[in-house]
Order: sequence, then C-alpha cells, then structure tokens
Amino acid sequence: MKGFVLGGTASGVGKTVATLATIRALERSGERVQPAKAGPDFIDPSHHEAVAGRPSRTLDCWLQGSSGVRRNYYRPTEAEDPPTICVVEGVMGLYDGDGSSTAMVAETLDLPVVLVVDAKAGMESVAATSYGFQQYAEQAGRKIDVVGVIAQRAHGGRHEAGIRDALPESIEYLGRIPPDDDLEIPDRHLGLELGEEAALPVEALDAAAEHLRADRLRDIAHTPPRPDTETASTDDATGATVAVARGTAFAFAYPGTLEQLRERADVVTFSPAAGDDLPPCDGVYLPGGYPELRAESLAASPALSTLAERAAEGLPILGECGGLMTLCESLTTADGERHEMAGILPADVTMHDRYQALDHVELEARDDTLTASGGGRLRGHEFHYSSADVAGDARFAFDVRRGDGIDDEQDGLTEYRTLGTYAHVHPESGAFDSFLDTLDT
Repeated sequence: MKGFVLGGTASGVGKTVATLATIRALERSGERVQPAKAGPDFIDPSHHEAVAGRPSRTLDCWLQGSSGVRRNYYRPTEAEDPPTICVVEGVMGLYDGDGSSTAMVAETLDLPVVLVVDAKAGMESVAATSYGFQQYAEQAGRKIDVVGVIAQRAHGGRHEAGIRDALPESIEYLGRIPPDDDLEIPDRHLGLELGEEAALPVEALDAAAEHLRADRLRDIAHTPPRPDTETASTDDATGATVAVARGTAFAFAYPGTLEQLRERADVVTFSPAAGDDLPPCDGVYLPGGYPELRAESLAASPALSTLAERAAEGLPILGECGGLMTLCESLTTADGERHEMAGILPADVTMHDRYQALDHVELEARDDTLTASGGGRLRGHEFHYSSADVAGDARFAFDVRRGDGIDDEQDGLTEYRTLGTYAHVHPESGAFDSFLDTLDT
C-alpha cells in the first residue's frame, strides 16, 4: 500500500479539510483510500472515517515505536477489500512535537510529504515557505522529502498561477482548496466536533477535490518498509466478554484497541448516556470522550449504578480520561452544574475553561495492575480540560515519569479491580493484552 503524508506549516492551516478533499479526489480516480493520522488524535480520524468509510489508523512513534507504526500502517492490507493508497494527515506543524512529530512519522515510514500551506494572504510567500520547509530537512540532516504543495484557501486565476509559478522545480504544485464556508468544521474544547456530529457536505468536498491533481498525488506515493514483526501479539482468545462503552461520552477509542479486544474476546457495546444498562460481561472498558456533554444523562443512567455494584464484586473495569471521570464520585461542568457519577473511584472531577494537561506521557506501575506488571512502563497521551480532587486515602497504580497524571505525578486511581487513568494508551503498549489476561471467565 503506497502512501504519502499531508504535513502542515503550522496548526490551523486546514490539514483536515485538505485530507478529506484528497481522500475524495483519490476515490473518484478509482483508488481505495486508507486514512491515517499522525499523533494521538481521536477527532480528526472520525472525520476521515466519515468520508472514507474506513477507520483511520493511528501512527505515533511515542505510543507505538517504529515497528508498531509500520504494523499499524500495514494492518488494513489484511482486509478482504484492501485499500490501495494511504493518506496520512499530520499533526501540528511538520516538525513540531518531541514525542512524535509528523516529520518523525514520515521518516519512520519513508513516505513523501505534501505540504499544506494557508495561501489566503500569500502568493510567492507560499513558495518561499514551502522551500524553507524542504531546505530545513536537508540542513538538519533529516530524511524528509517535501515533494509538493497543496494551497489551502487559494483562489483560482492569478492567485493560483502566482503560487504555482513561484515554486521551485523540486516542489510540485498539487492543487488548491478554494475558500468555502461549507468547508469549515465547528470546534470546541479538545478540538473539532466529531465526524458523526459535523461531517462536511460531500458536495463541498467533491467541489474542492476537482482542484486537486489526483493523478500526481497517486504517482508520488511510496511504499513503506514492512514491520520487523507482522503482529504485535500472538496471545490466544480468552473466551471472555468485554463490554465497551460508546457514544459521544466515550468516543475516543483507537481502532487498534477495538480490533485487539475483538481478536481475543467477544465485544459487546453499550451507551450509558442513551440509557443502556451494563450488559453481562467479564470486563468493562470505558474509553475517553465527552462525558461532560452528557453528564445529566450519565447521572440518570442505570449503567452507572450497575458498574458500582459490579465493581464491588470484583469485576475488572478500565476507564481512560472520560472513562475515569465517569467512574469518580461526581462531575462538575464548566457551568458549575454538579452531577453524581458512578462513585467507584474516590475523586470529584471539575471541568475548566482551559486545558489542564497536554503531552505524551510515560507511566511506571508500582505493583501488578490491570494494564501492567509491577515496574512495567506504559506510554500514552493525555489531553483534558478537567481536574480531579482526590480523597486523601486514594490509591494510585502508577508513578508518572513524563506528563502530569491525576495528582502529584501519580496516575491510575484504583479501587477493587477498577483502574482509571487520565492517560490514553495504544494496544501496542501491551496494556490491553494485560487487561484481557486478568479477566475471569
């Protein structure tokens, strides 16, 4: 599966819209497109899936390591109807991020970079910026090949010609995304609204796709090296049933996580905010999401009472970020409304107007826990607008070696066989294999 990376000059230049229009352009030319996202993002991939009809792959060197990034790139090729080309949307600016930048992902996969440049107020300056990004890689000794440009928010005629004609021969003009109010995705805290909430009109994306050179995008794509090992886990099926919460309150689950759970267990989904009770199961996974947007519905859900009862009986329950918040005593919204939550973990959570943590993280397990053995380390990511007021007798499973955690460089609130973290981890960490191995069937 050939591919290329769409990298931005900075955050906010329109990489997601450019990615969606590129997907449509390639699909209309007969390609089966696999979307992917550099970095630990859940929101942009939801828009990818809404357009491509395939779950977007997570590619993050910190979370997965080089072999893990390659495994996750190639995993869709095992499908019955494998994709033919991969479009990787970058994170922030091309070179930004010490844990896993877009440039690091491009280097790991040996994929060419198409630079997305905001051209709404520039012509020759777009060319100068693009050339600077290309030359920076060479001067820094980085194996990054900036091969082309997509001009975001560029008009046709003189504007387009001015950009195209100013580009050096080493950087190809690959098209433009015209200004269009229908191509604006609403945002809120944590980023854009989810794809299922605010999917862009197909007609607007198709209109933008007409200005992209799908033939040349297809031609510049490269095939990455294969991973050192083909599979991350060879463990057998457990025969267990895992209940996974879904809906807006629990929308942040990596496709790889759900795939791994399904490979080793029966997975049943439920939506607590929609009034679903907890189904019969041997373990529960509560992903992150927006519980603060559904706090009133969650507080009234029978699932939270059942979770509390089953937790006291020893049912293994894993909650990440929004899942952690749901497992705590209460959740107070940014408007000051307090809602009772499951009451399993001894903390009260409060939402804020500004983010409280944003970083790649590394956790070290104090003792054996649901997701790691004592002394083991997990790499993950945290991004949240809430804070937790933790009881004095609370117990933590992890010391934070990088990042903020829940409280005083500690993460992993634990009670009974319930574990709640602010950190999101990828299955490449081994955390979900460990979780599955703890289940009683």
